[in-house]
Amino acid sequence: MNQDLAQLAAQYKISLDTTNLVRSTPIVLLVGVSGAGKDTIKHHLLQTGKYHHIVSHTTRQPRENVGVMEQDGVEYHFINSDKAQSMLKNGEFVEANVYSGNLYGTSAAEIELAKQEGKIALTDLEIQGVAEYKAISQDVVALFILPPDFEEWQRRLQERYGVGGADEADMQKRMSTAIAELKEALEKPYYHFIINDNLDEAVEAADEIAHNGNNFDRVDRSFRAWAEKLLSDLSSHLEVSRHA
Repeated sequence: MNQDLAQLAAQYKISLDTTNLVRSTPIVLLVGVSGAGKDTIKHHLLQTGKYHHIVSHTTRQPRENVGVMEQDGVEYHFINSDKAQSMLKNGEFVEANVYSGNLYGTSAAEIELAKQEGKIALTDLEIQGVAEYKAISQDVVALFILPPDFEEWQRRLQERYGVGGADEADMQKRMSTAIAELKEALEKPYYHFIINDNLDEAVEAADEIAHNGNNFDRVDRSFRAWAEKLLSDLSSHLEVSRHA
């Protein structure tokens, strides 16, 4: 990625019109450690017809997932660096960040579509992006999806790798990332933690919080303790594996 694009993303400031748009539109953001099931929960919420999927923009190339190539306008809006620079200069993003050398961002146009449809805008996002949304509007709902426990999380990740099993270096990287995400989420007062043990119950909880987020503080305290336990187990396991 060229330095001009990186610099533009780092210096990006949201416009007043987009700020007002975000503040006047119901928005739900899904976060979670890799393998927690946030994509599956998002898919089920979208099937209810009450949500508009915010399709993010990215400068990375489409990938093949389980033998199926990603489609433009479905998984992402795939754009080149010139288009990304133009959108940044024109203030067309709500938030935009660089990960692994590629730009990812959500556009004001996607939020506008949700508002026009009378639906809740919904997407999955990195923690940094959530912080940017919350800085714009405290009414944005942030859901952090958790696996039921460390052992089940490991099993789900192994399942992703298939017959050959997981690469140890990649597993350590995923654990390190999960630890960083959990630490940051636990430091923020605005995350609603959902345990994805039973999928139907997790989807129902996400839907209820999306519509009545302010009524879930008491329940969330017990789930926050669950997140703290997962963080402790992850940290211990990673420390042991590094010294094995």
